[in-house]
Amino acid sequence: MTDGDTGRVAATGAGVAAEPHRGSAPSSSAPTDYDGTEYPDAEPSSSFAAVPDAYQRLWTPYRIAYIEQGQMPAEDACPFCLAPSMTDEAALIVARGKHAYVLLNLFPYNSGHLLVCPYRHVATYDLATSEEAAEIASLTQSAMRVIKGSAGNDGFNIGMNQGRVAGAGIADHLHQHLVPRWALDSNFFPIIAKTKSVPRLLGEVRTEIENAWRAAGEPGALPA
Repeated sequence: MTDGDTGRVAATGAGVAAEPHRGSAPSSSAPTDYDGTEYPDAEPSSSFAAVPDAYQRLWTPYRIAYIEQGQMPAEDACPFCLAPSMTDEAALIVARGKHAYVLLNLFPYNSGHLLVCPYRHVATYDLATSEEAAEIASLTQSAMRVIKGSAGNDGFNIGMNQGRVAGAGIADHLHQHLVPRWALDSNFFPIIAKTKSVPRLLGEVRTEIENAWRAAGEPGALPA
């Protein structure tokens, strides 16, 4: 039976529990939500030992991976020089060639955002050797085929920012961006909140691309 004023289910028999009371002032001391909903089984925060302060809490358990790994490389250390010495999983590497390698961007614009880098510490494209430039181009083509085959994207943004004045985040080590794009991947988040919504974890994407690269028989595939 329904209470016509509040929309609550009237408890008329054994085993029938009333729905939470909404909309009006709570009728008991049970903890309540912002809209007045009562939660009789919830434990109030006052029953726990705590020191209140002025901060709200945003719980981010995924960050434990960064905490347990310790700090990022020292400010004067080049992450693109360090990455090849790490395991593929830790460095997010998906392919390794003779002169260059491919890894996921730790701060992706879209899921599957890859970086193609020479092993050698060189700042700009004109300083790359012909062998390095050729392999960067070849690995970029391979990455396009792998991403299209595994993710079914509609296009790519591909390019290099040369120098800090041109927007390079790490200007001292050459790297080419390859960003998969989908017809519906844009939303209001980057405009309103300066935030990109990335729907998948980096580890999952790395494993998927690594396996797809190997299955496609592309140059630079990692051993199984």
